[in-house]
Amino acid sequence: MKIAIVILNWNGKALLQQFLPSVLLFSKEAKVYVADNASTDNSVEFLKDHYPQVTIIQNNTNGGYAKGYNDALKHVEADVYCLLNSDVEVTENWLLPIKEVFINEPNTAIIQPKILDQKQKDYFEYAGAAGGFIDKFGYPYCRGRIFNTIEKDKGQYNDIIDVFWASGACLFVKSTVFSTLNGFDESFFAHMEEIDFCWRAKNLGYDVKYVGSSTIYHVGGATLSNTSPKKTYLNFRNSLYTLVKNASNNIFYLVFIRLLLDGLAGIKFLFEFKPKHTLAIIKAHFSFYNHLSILLKQRKSQSKKVHFYTHKSIVWSYFISKKKSFKSL
Repeated sequence: MKIAIVILNWNGKALLQQFLPSVLLFSKEAKVYVADNASTDNSVEFLKDHYPQVTIIQNNTNGGYAKGYNDALKHVEADVYCLLNSDVEVTENWLLPIKEVFINEPNTAIIQPKILDQKQKDYFEYAGAAGGFIDKFGYPYCRGRIFNTIEKDKGQYNDIIDVFWASGACLFVKSTVFSTLNGFDESFFAHMEEIDFCWRAKNLGYDVKYVGSSTIYHVGGATLSNTSPKKTYLNFRNSLYTLVKNASNNIFYLVFIRLLLDGLAGIKFLFEFKPKHTLAIIKAHFSFYNHLSILLKQRKSQSKKVHFYTHKSIVWSYFISKKKSFKSL
């Protein structure tokens, strides 16, 4: 099985200096690429000078995560792509369990390893943790992380299971499936495009897996901090995009309830003295309205839509019922 590790970079020389050595040390069986998203620092020169064994792909523009990978992977030949953030530290033998699952379970199209926090290595990391799920109204959550509550890794998620979505921080995908899905939806730019991508894969009958016997450490927020209003904007907007495109239920009911819940989130931000985040949600909704006709056309193009949720409302469970861990749901 030919694996290509593709690291998307944008002005990330410091991250490459810190994390690329572990990738090269522990990924001998894979070919490593860095896809540069039109950086304005000297990332590319740094790579040419210090890591000639790394293949550099230079994108003409910074199209974010979605377009960045869509453009870069046109130049990569492999059976499996590993889309790896530049702020990830990998571990010894991390690729072996992934390869075994792909080989032994042919319907598996996408895999995510265990993602721990690089700054607190005994805790899960926000972006993906131990595999992702989604509730009836499109809110994502993970084993090991619900909203901002992060669990300590005690070996409770060392299994291999089906999940609904895999984190874009480290996403393995068969190249044939990536091609079948026409890659990521570039209108997302960044954040939650991997959920839309996994959802579309599941709608075609493919499996998405979490493999807890493979471990990586992710910094998180290295490109866009969790405190950034732009991240709030992208997450709220793209979550609505994903719901409309892929949900199997009465979409107008789901969106109506979702907009009300988003409004409550905006009020919560005001009480927390974060008006820029409230404004980000308002902007996200207007962007969603402007894009709605396109989303409905994309929705019609999908002939099958799977049942997508195992939990009705993660918002209710977390904020009202005070259930803070996955196992308490």
